[in-house]
Amino acid sequence: MISWRKHYKKTLIAIGLLLSTSASFYGQDGDPKNGEKLFKANCTACHALDKQVIGPPLKGVVERVKTEGGVDRDWLHKWIKDNKALRASGDKYANEIFEKYNKTEMLQFPNLTEKDIDDILAFTTNPPAPEEKKTEATPAPGADAAAPADKSTTNIVIISLLAIAGLLVWILVKLRQLVKLGQSEELTGLNETRVRSFKEMYEKFHYVGKGIIAILAILAAYGVWNWLMWIGVYKGYKPEQPIYFSHKIHAGEQKIDCQLCHSSAKYGKVSEIPSMNVCMNCHRTISEYNADHYMEPGKDKAFYDGEIQKIYAATGWDPAKQQYTGKTQPVEWTRIHNMPDFVYFNHSQHVVAGEQAIINSFNKKNPNNKIDVVCKACHGKIDTMNVVQMANDFTMGWCIECHRTTEVDMNNGYNKEYFKNLHDKLKKQYPQDGGKITVDAIGGLECGKCHY
Repeated sequence: MISWRKHYKKTLIAIGLLLSTSASFYGQDGDPKNGEKLFKANCTACHALDKQVIGPPLKGVVERVKTEGGVDRDWLHKWIKDNKALRASGDKYANEIFEKYNKTEMLQFPNLTEKDIDDILAFTTNPPAPEEKKTEATPAPGADAAAPADKSTTNIVIISLLAIAGLLVWILVKLRQLVKLGQSEELTGLNETRVRSFKEMYEKFHYVGKGIIAILAILAAYGVWNWLMWIGVYKGYKPEQPIYFSHKIHAGEQKIDCQLCHSSAKYGKVSEIPSMNVCMNCHRTISEYNADHYMEPGKDKAFYDGEIQKIYAATGWDPAKQQYTGKTQPVEWTRIHNMPDFVYFNHSQHVVAGEQAIINSFNKKNPNNKIDVVCKACHGKIDTMNVVQMANDFTMGWCIECHRTTEVDMNNGYNKEYFKNLHDKLKKQYPQDGGKITVDAIGGLECGKCHY
């Protein structure tokens, strides 16, 4: 009895040890699903699972560091939390990795807990399979559905042929009646009063003819004038670009500020086309497209991935080696907004000095289509366009109308002091408007402002 109890106690101890070991093992492995969330939040800027980005691919990293450097999970915990301190301690493998990847220092993540790191490593070891998208299959039309359609088409053809045949019979009857009429005495009398030549017709109806010619001449002159006035006006123009770029995705969905790419629009005369290096600030780490809900109809992931590869080809970027090759290809963008050479337009004058005035004026005239950025007053709601197009006429009349209706902001210190005398004069001249000052009152209609 005593020996059985001893054996029972040993068995319980063994089971307890086994359970504790198993719990420790699974706790160390972590949760791959939570690790996926943490990986996307902290790691995807520099790493991918299956390819090198800025840093190495992380799929199977636990086994890889064990094979290459003879280190374990504890080493990975130290590396992720503070790789700089690990290298400073003289760790051989840590310094080898630092040298191998061009001395690019990895970010430190002291905020991650031990469990967070275990979850991330569990994800890199055994990433969950992506969920398959449910697609509703459209049932193919069967033979029974096709048969009534064919029968209906046949009936329409038969009815159309019968109608044509009836029309031909009616025409033949009328022709026969005309032939009989030509043989009667009534037609002889009509022939005597008939106009026999164009000259006789002109003499008889020359006043009507001259009136019609005059009207046609006026309409033709107006048509030519209208055509000349719209030369160079390309509202709605949206050319296809060598690299597809969606403002809806970048400025709309991702909320990227206009001036991050068009840096000279605010303080320069022109809004330059951004260089491809600006694109590479983000696309150095974004090498593929993974946002299905942003896709434009008719375009798929392969299309967007191909456009990103065009950026790499233009800049000479090798995504596999994560370095520039020096072989660049210039991108021949098609310009959309282009002022004639005899027109002077300064972006900074409108974006800085006139920003709030333009926004207020536009929103007052368009209460149901308000804007929050001054750029949209001229260029339209760019953040909703997949392909940029000219949203306005950009004619001289369009600019003048804006100058006549946009009220100058007299509350800022510069305008209040600079136009003080003018402001007082307008208050006396236009008391009914409260001395409202629009752009035309401060020289906005002077020819030399835009033409020189």
